[in-house]
Amino acid sequence: MTNTDNRTAQIGIIMGSDSDLKIMQDAAQILKHFDVPYELTVVSAHRTPERMFQYAQGAATRGIKVIIAGAGGAAHLPGMIASLTHLPVIGVPIKSSNSIDGWDSVLSILQMPNGVPVATVALNAAKNAGLLATQILGTADAAYAEKYKKYKESLKDSVQEKINKLAGDWNNEFDQH
Repeated sequence: MTNTDNRTAQIGIIMGSDSDLKIMQDAAQILKHFDVPYELTVVSAHRTPERMFQYAQGAATRGIKVIIAGAGGAAHLPGMIASLTHLPVIGVPIKSSNSIDGWDSVLSILQMPNGVPVATVALNAAKNAGLLATQILGTADAAYAEKYKKYKESLKDSVQEKINKLAGDWNNEFDQH
Protein backbone atom coordinates (compact mmCIF):
# COMPACT_ATOMS: atom_id res chain seq x y z
CA MET A 1 0.00 0.00 0.00
CA THR A 2 1.15 3.47 -0.79
CA ASN A 3 0.61 5.95 2.03
CA THR A 4 0.72 9.66 1.29
CA ASP A 5 2.87 10.59 4.27
CA ASN A 6 4.05 9.38 7.67
CA ARG A 7 0.70 10.02 9.33
CA THR A 8 -1.74 7.16 9.77
CA ALA A 9 -3.99 6.95 6.73
CA GLN A 10 -7.63 7.72 7.48
CA ILE A 11 -9.01 6.94 4.02
CA GLY A 12 -8.31 3.83 2.02
CA ILE A 13 -8.53 4.22 -1.75
CA ILE A 14 -8.61 0.88 -3.50
CA MET A 15 -9.26 -0.15 -7.07
CA GLY A 16 -9.67 -3.43 -8.88
CA SER A 17 -6.85 -2.74 -11.35
CA ASP A 18 -4.12 -0.19 -11.96
CA SER A 19 -6.01 0.78 -15.13
CA ASP A 20 -8.54 2.42 -12.76
CA LEU A 21 -5.87 4.80 -11.41
CA LYS A 22 -6.59 7.49 -14.00
CA ILE A 23 -10.06 7.83 -12.43
CA MET A 24 -9.22 7.07 -8.79
CA GLN A 25 -6.40 9.64 -8.65
CA ASP A 26 -9.15 12.28 -8.51
CA ALA A 27 -10.10 11.00 -5.05
CA ALA A 28 -6.45 11.18 -4.00
CA GLN A 29 -6.14 14.74 -5.31
CA ILE A 30 -9.16 16.00 -3.36
CA LEU A 31 -7.92 14.29 -0.19
CA LYS A 32 -4.55 16.00 -0.68
CA HIS A 33 -6.42 19.30 -1.03
CA PHE A 34 -8.02 18.75 2.40
CA ASP A 35 -4.76 17.35 3.85
CA VAL A 36 -6.39 14.01 4.63
CA PRO A 37 -3.87 11.18 4.94
CA TYR A 38 -4.80 8.24 2.72
CA GLU A 39 -3.44 5.04 1.32
CA LEU A 40 -3.81 3.92 -2.28
CA THR A 41 -3.54 0.37 -3.61
CA VAL A 42 -4.89 -2.28 -5.96
CA VAL A 43 -7.17 -4.92 -4.45
CA SER A 44 -8.87 -7.19 -6.96
CA ALA A 45 -12.03 -8.96 -5.79
CA HIS A 46 -11.61 -11.59 -8.52
CA ARG A 47 -7.84 -12.01 -8.88
CA THR A 48 -6.71 -11.53 -5.25
CA PRO A 49 -9.64 -12.47 -3.02
CA GLU A 50 -7.36 -13.29 -0.07
CA ARG A 51 -5.82 -9.80 -0.30
CA MET A 52 -9.31 -8.32 -0.43
CA PHE A 53 -10.29 -10.16 2.77
CA GLN A 54 -7.10 -9.05 4.53
CA TYR A 55 -7.50 -5.45 3.40
CA ALA A 56 -11.13 -5.15 4.49
CA GLN A 57 -10.72 -6.94 7.79
CA GLY A 58 -7.54 -5.05 8.77
CA ALA A 59 -8.49 -1.56 7.62
CA ALA A 60 -10.02 -0.33 10.89
CA THR A 61 -7.11 -1.55 13.00
CA ARG A 62 -4.75 0.41 10.70
CA GLY A 63 -6.73 3.61 11.37
CA ILE A 64 -8.80 3.68 8.20
CA LYS A 65 -12.18 5.36 8.77
CA VAL A 66 -13.66 5.26 5.24
CA ILE A 67 -12.88 3.10 2.21
CA ILE A 68 -13.27 4.39 -1.33
CA ALA A 69 -13.46 1.44 -3.72
CA GLY A 70 -13.42 1.90 -7.48
CA ALA A 71 -14.22 -0.86 -9.94
CA GLY A 72 -15.30 -1.33 -13.52
CA GLY A 73 -17.18 -4.07 -15.32
CA ALA A 74 -18.91 -6.39 -12.85
CA ALA A 75 -17.64 -4.08 -10.07
CA HIS A 76 -17.80 -6.50 -7.16
CA LEU A 77 -15.03 -4.86 -5.14
CA PRO A 78 -17.04 -2.17 -3.25
CA GLY A 79 -19.79 -4.58 -2.22
CA MET A 80 -17.43 -7.35 -1.19
CA ILE A 81 -15.39 -4.89 0.88
CA ALA A 82 -18.61 -3.62 2.51
CA SER A 83 -19.58 -7.20 3.36
CA LEU A 84 -16.27 -7.67 5.21
CA THR A 85 -15.99 -4.47 7.28
CA HIS A 86 -18.05 -2.19 9.51
CA LEU A 87 -16.44 0.89 7.92
CA PRO A 88 -18.37 3.07 5.46
CA VAL A 89 -17.61 2.16 1.86
CA ILE A 90 -17.99 4.57 -1.03
CA GLY A 91 -18.20 2.89 -4.42
CA VAL A 92 -16.90 4.53 -7.58
CA PRO A 93 -18.28 2.85 -10.71
CA ILE A 94 -15.73 3.06 -13.50
CA LYS A 95 -16.36 2.88 -17.20
CA SER A 96 -13.65 0.40 -18.14
CA SER A 97 -12.58 -1.14 -21.41
CA ASN A 98 -14.82 -4.17 -20.82
CA SER A 99 -17.73 -2.09 -19.57
CA ILE A 100 -21.20 -1.75 -21.06
CA ASP A 101 -21.13 2.08 -21.15
CA GLY A 102 -20.48 1.95 -17.41
CA TRP A 103 -24.00 0.78 -16.59
CA ASP A 104 -22.80 -2.63 -15.46
CA SER A 105 -20.49 -0.96 -12.94
CA VAL A 106 -23.11 1.54 -11.76
CA LEU A 107 -25.74 -1.12 -11.19
CA SER A 108 -23.33 -3.60 -9.59
CA ILE A 109 -22.39 -1.04 -6.96
CA LEU A 110 -25.76 0.69 -6.60
CA GLN A 111 -27.95 -2.42 -6.27
CA MET A 112 -26.55 -3.76 -3.00
CA PRO A 113 -28.84 -5.93 -0.88
CA ASN A 114 -30.31 -4.54 2.32
CA GLY A 115 -27.86 -4.85 5.17
CA VAL A 116 -24.74 -4.26 3.07
CA PRO A 117 -24.87 -0.59 2.05
CA VAL A 118 -22.39 1.02 -0.30
CA ALA A 119 -22.61 4.76 -0.90
CA THR A 120 -22.40 5.17 -4.66
CA VAL A 121 -21.20 8.20 -6.59
CA ALA A 122 -21.69 8.89 -10.28
CA LEU A 123 -19.79 7.05 -13.00
CA ASN A 124 -16.07 7.98 -12.87
CA ALA A 125 -16.78 10.49 -10.06
CA ALA A 126 -13.87 9.64 -7.76
CA LYS A 127 -13.57 13.34 -6.84
CA ASN A 128 -17.06 13.17 -5.32
CA ALA A 129 -16.02 10.05 -3.40
CA GLY A 130 -13.11 12.01 -1.92
CA LEU A 131 -15.44 14.86 -1.02
CA LEU A 132 -17.93 12.49 0.63
CA ALA A 133 -15.14 10.79 2.58
CA THR A 134 -13.98 14.20 3.82
CA GLN A 135 -17.54 15.06 4.87
CA ILE A 136 -17.75 11.79 6.81
CA LEU A 137 -14.48 12.58 8.59
CA GLY A 138 -15.85 16.07 9.30
CA THR A 139 -18.64 14.62 11.44
CA ALA A 140 -16.02 13.73 14.07
CA ASP A 141 -13.22 16.19 13.26
CA ALA A 142 -13.99 19.93 13.32
CA ALA A 143 -10.88 20.77 11.28
CA TYR A 144 -12.09 18.70 8.32
CA ALA A 145 -15.60 20.11 8.70
CA GLU A 146 -14.22 23.65 8.55
CA LYS A 147 -12.07 22.89 5.51
CA TYR A 148 -15.09 21.40 3.77
CA LYS A 149 -17.23 24.45 4.59
CA LYS A 150 -14.55 26.69 3.06
CA TYR A 151 -14.49 24.48 -0.02
CA LYS A 152 -18.26 24.84 -0.42
CA GLU A 153 -17.90 28.62 -0.09
CA SER A 154 -15.25 28.58 -2.81
CA LEU A 155 -17.73 26.80 -5.11
CA LYS A 156 -20.27 29.54 -4.47
CA ASP A 157 -17.63 32.21 -5.08
CA SER A 158 -16.62 30.50 -8.33
CA VAL A 159 -20.20 30.58 -9.60
CA GLN A 160 -20.53 34.24 -8.65
CA GLU A 161 -17.34 35.04 -10.58
CA LYS A 162 -18.83 33.31 -13.63
CA ILE A 163 -22.06 35.26 -13.24
CA ASN A 164 -20.11 38.52 -13.03
CA LYS A 165 -17.97 37.62 -16.05
CA LEU A 166 -20.98 36.63 -18.09
CA ALA A 167 -22.78 39.83 -17.15
CA GLY A 168 -19.70 41.85 -18.13
CA ASP A 169 -19.28 39.96 -21.41
CA TRP A 170 -23.00 40.29 -22.15
CA ASN A 171 -22.98 44.02 -21.49
CA ASN A 172 -19.80 44.49 -23.53
CA GLU A 173 -21.36 42.56 -26.40
CA PHE A 174 -24.32 44.91 -26.50
CA ASP A 175 -22.18 48.03 -25.98
CA GLN A 176 -20.34 47.21 -29.19
CA HIS A 177 -23.52 46.94 -31.31
